[in-house]
Amino acid sequence: QVQLVESGGGLVQAGGSLRLSCAASGRTFSRYRMGWFRQAPGKERDFVAAISRSGDATYYAESVKGRFTISRDNAKNTVSLQMNSLKPEDTAVYYCAADLSLYQLQNASPDYWGQGTQVTVSS
Repeated sequence: QVQLVESGGGLVQAGGSLRLSCAASGRTFSRYRMGWFRQAPGKERDFVAAISRSGDATYYAESVKGRFTISRDNAKNTVSLQMNSLKPEDTAVYYCAADLSLYQLQNASPDYWGQGTQVTVSS
C-alpha cells in the first residue's frame, strides 16, 4: 500500500515557475515508477511525466518537454515536478501517481493516486 500526498500548487503568472512535491508513505517507494498527471476542468486526466525507479530515465508529454522536470529522492520518499515557463493552458489539478509498471503508469491506470493539487496560471 502506498499513500501519496501532493503539495506546492498555487497561483502563478504566465512565464513563472512552480515546484510540486509528492510525499509517499511506505518502505517500498524505490520499487515504484512514479508519475504526474493533470486534469483541467471538463477534460480527461492526462499524462505529464514519469520517472524510473532509480531516476535515471524520465518521460514527458510533448506539451511539457523542455519546460517541466521530474525528479525523485528515494532516501526521502519524494518525487517532484519543477514547472518552468508556465502557460495558462497548464492550469489543472495535478496528481501524483505510482505503479510498479511503467506501462500502467503512462496509460493513466496506476495503482495509486494522490488527492491532487491545484495549479492556476494567469495570463
